[in-house]
This record gives sequence, structure tokens and C-alpha cells, in this order.
Amino acid sequence: VTGVLDDCLCDIESIDDFNTFKIFPKIQKLQERDYFRYYKVNLKRPCPFWADDGHCSIKDCHVEPCPESKIPVGIKAGSSNKYSKAANNSKELEDCEQANKLGAVNSTLSNQSKEAFIDWARYDDSQDHFCELDDERSPDAQYVDLLLNPERYTGYKGPSAWRVWNSIYEENCFKPRSVYRPLNPLAPSRGGDDGESFYTWLEGLCLEKRVFYKLISGLHASINLHLCANYLLEETWGKPRWGPNVKEFIRRFDPAETKGEGPRRLKNLYFLYLIELRALSKVAPYFERAVVDLYTGNGHEDAESKALLLDIFRDTKSFHMHFDEKSMFAGDKKGAKSLKEEFRLHFKNISRIMDCVGCDKCRLWGKLQTQGLGTALKILFSEKEIQSLPENSPSKGFQLTRQEIVALVNAFGRLSTSIKELQNFKVLLQQTR
Repeated sequence: VTGVLDDCLCDIESIDDFNTFKIFPKIQKLQERDYFRYYKVNLKRPCPFWADDGHCSIKDCHVEPCPESKIPVGIKAGSSNKYSKAANNSKELEDCEQANKLGAVNSTLSNQSKEAFIDWARYDDSQDHFCELDDERSPDAQYVDLLLNPERYTGYKGPSAWRVWNSIYEENCFKPRSVYRPLNPLAPSRGGDDGESFYTWLEGLCLEKRVFYKLISGLHASINLHLCANYLLEETWGKPRWGPNVKEFIRRFDPAETKGEGPRRLKNLYFLYLIELRALSKVAPYFERAVVDLYTGNGHEDAESKALLLDIFRDTKSFHMHFDEKSMFAGDKKGAKSLKEEFRLHFKNISRIMDCVGCDKCRLWGKLQTQGLGTALKILFSEKEIQSLPENSPSKGFQLTRQEIVALVNAFGRLSTSIKELQNFKVLLQQTR
């Protein structure tokens, strides 16, 4: 995949260099900070669109919360607990981590983290724009350590996974009924259609609707890349080995295997990267204010996290080929407003479809990446509000919850990883030829 992307003036090589040398190393570091590694999610919300066809029983899909008896008293006590070293190193915590087998979502937390979350909750002022947010106060919502639960291939596939993507593409991508070919790039096309008539239709859409399709396609391509790059290659003596699967990559992206569509999907990944990169550069003033603190209760850690985040913002601003979102929703005010609302509702619907994903680990990462993109869209459509934020008081007009901030950074981190993994696959493909 090379050359200039459609609908913007940026070329792929510039993004590759910028991501590899500037963004990727820093965003990796940022994702390891306490503020960004814990994400609160409700994996038990029922699917609102069809009767649930049962959850995936594969162990790598599995979420195994700690039994109540194993959770140290200090964690249960919450903020009354002091930061004692003895409490943090308790035997129960070790037992609990042992109980979380391969692939299980590890929901054990240190006492310090538990205290920090109580404080974070006070800082959050929930205001939803593009996503259906989980109710954090729900008894089913739990904190997940994203570092202990990496996104990777779990074996979840088949009709359940198909239905989710099909619903996203068929019902939420502004497709007229006259276009028969399924939008889902994994679905079998009917008859001898090579896809060109389908893309003629896509090019005929207005910019906003075309952008919407590309964002969803880019997200799909990114998730598929993560699964190809972190594939269960073998399991000997119960010890799994994860790594890149070149055959799987070819199956999903090779032009010959995908009727020429693979490269288009990868271009949409780059397009999505540009959109989220643009959102990061636009939201910088929100975080540059002294009143915004990435609060965990550890002053030194918090200051370091904020410095690293601001450093990333400086890099995003230095990128000279941003997508120009001003070209979107730029028609007559009434038409632009109704189109923007349609855009928002379609995206909100997609965030609800994520509750229909049968594999808990896939659901976790699907929800996080959808929420991250929803937050990016919210930022791009709130430029005036961000520019007029008061310097020394919490903002009234534009507000991000901690959930949205964590999702935004981690979702962009996933895209940055995808583009890095794509470089790796290019090398592996040259070696296999």
C-alpha cells in the first residue's frame, strides 16, 4: 500500500515514518501508565438487537473475575485502606492472579489503584455524544487491566462474529437498498461482482457518508491486523506461543485473495489513523490547562503522565498533512446539522452493537476502540467549544470523562500498533517470497 490517500492530501509513506519514529514509542509508554491501563467496562450488557446466541466458550475469550473470597480485604475496604506495602503484597493477591488463566480478563487491582478510582470517579462528569457509554456505577461494570488482557486472536469466529460485522455494515453505513453487495468485506459477494460497481456507488456518496464507511472499514482492518499479528501459533505443554501469522494476513488482505479489496481496507486504516491523529491535535488545549490533571493519587506519576501526553500532542501538531474536517458538514446549516445528527446516531448504534459480540475479550476491545473513535468524532465536532475553554476552572461547554480519555488514547495506540505491524508483515512477506 503506497501513495496518496483519497479524500485527503496525505501519503502513506509520510504516515509510516511519522508513526514509527515519533508516535509509536511514546504512545506505547503512555498506555503503560496507571491512568491509561485501567478501563472500566460492563461486559454483561445484553445485546439490544437480537436474542443472544450464547457466549463463546473458548478459554481465550473468557473473562474470569476474582471470587469475592480471594479479593484482599484492603481492596474491598476502598479508600479507608492505607498504602501499606504489606497489604499490596498479600498472598491473596498472588492466588488471585494465578486463578486468572491464559486469556481471562484479569480484574484484580492493587489497593492503590482502587483508591485512585474512587478519586477518578469524582473527576468524571459524564456527557455522552457519539457513544452509548456503560454506566460505571452498574454493579456489572468492572475495571480491567488492559496490559494483562492484550487484544489477540481468540478463535472467536463463525455466524456470531459475522452477524455483528454484517449488522454494522448493512444497517449503519448509509447503504441504499439498491446496492446488493454486502458492505462487509468478509461476506461472500453475489455472482460475478468484482466490487467495482460497489465502489462506484461509494464514490458517489457525499464526503461525510464516504468518510463514515472508511472509518468503519479502517477499524475493521485494524482489528483484523491485530489478530493476524498476535495469533496463537502453537500451544505446547500448555505454553502458548503468540506471534504473526503471515498466511492469515494474506487471507485477509492480499489483492488476489480479496478480489483486489485488501489494499483498499488498509488505506482505510491509514485514513482512520489520520482522523484520530487530527482529534488528538485538536483536543490538546483541553489538556494543556493546569486545571486538568491525570489524577491517580500519585503526584509524581501523574505529572509524568501529563508531560508525556503533552509531548505526544506536540508531535501531532507538528504533522503537516492533517485531514481537514472543515470540509465536512460544510453545506447549508440546516442540511449540515441533520446530516451530523444522522452521523452521530449511526455511530451510536454501532457502539450498541458491540454488546452483541459473543467473545468477552473481543467485546472489551471492540467497545474500547469504538468508544475511542466516538470520542475522536466528538472532539472534531467541538472545536469552537474547546477553543473557548476557561483556563482555570473545569469546563462547562466541553468535557471528557476519564473513560473517554482512556478509550481515546488506547484506541489511537491500537491504530499506531496496526501501522507498525503492517511494516513488520511487509518484511515477513519479502522473506517468504
